[in-house]
Amino acid sequence: MKLKILLTSCMVGSVLFLGGCTRMYNSNEVSLANTNQVLSYETGTVTDVRMVVIKDNGSGTMIGAITGTVLGSLLGNGKGNVLTTLGGGLAGAYVGTELDKANAEELFIKLDNGKNIVVVAKGVDIRKGDRVRIVLNGNQVVRVERI
Repeated sequence: MKLKILLTSCMVGSVLFLGGCTRMYNSNEVSLANTNQVLSYETGTVTDVRMVVIKDNGSGTMIGAITGTVLGSLLGNGKGNVLTTLGGGLAGAYVGTELDKANAEELFIKLDNGKNIVVVAKGVDIRKGDRVRIVLNGNQVVRVERI
């Protein structure tokens, strides 16, 4: 029984720890979808920055609920097992939702051509007054980088 609890604690701790490692800040990596394409870019100056939170798209909730249900089912006996399974699923759904949220910045940018745009970017650490390059694939923002 103690081994099950220890194993469960280690698994939950690993999921929580590794979930925080999935965000890459100021990375030089590009998506496979953006290779062998002609991308464009525009430059401008950041006029304002507002911190925002990107909501969970549902995947974190689902993965958390499944993981919590499986881990909860390892605990308890009889009716207690049903309760730990249910509690694990509910707790996992909540934790998954919270882990899948991401902090981001809403950047208000005045482009060099005079046009004003707003871009939501994750993990860029850009401040008011910074000069930026916005890399585009059509109307889709690929990345925003300080220049």
